[in-house]
Amino acid sequence: MKIKINDTLTIADIQKEFMAKFPYLKIQFFKNTHKAFEGSPKKEILAETTKLKEVNHQNGVMEISEGITVNELEASFKELFNLNIQVFRKSGNSWLETTLTDNWTLKKQNQEGMELSNLS
Repeated sequence: MKIKINDTLTIADIQKEFMAKFPYLKIQFFKNTHKAFEGSPKKEILAETTKLKEVNHQNGVMEISEGITVNELEASFKELFNLNIQVFRKSGNSWLETTLTDNWTLKKQNQEGMELSNLS
């Protein structure tokens, strides 16, 4: 899948596009970056209604394959677009940060989310 980043989009637009491919994963956008295997403070989450033109970012396009890891995805968003993201995985009715499993691929994360959500 390709994600396009430009000034006309909102955070919700990007999240919706990402979740169309990975329905058991969600990306949250944050004001500041975080280290690998660490979470970001909830108070730094950017609202879904935030327009990208309000956030310091770079426009561009990125190919996202199911074989890349969470770490690689988060690093690519920072490097290519200057955007700070954190991946969350669905677990039942909750969304959990993937901090302990940042080295898993998006495919594995999504499968785990599906399995955990179907248990409830």
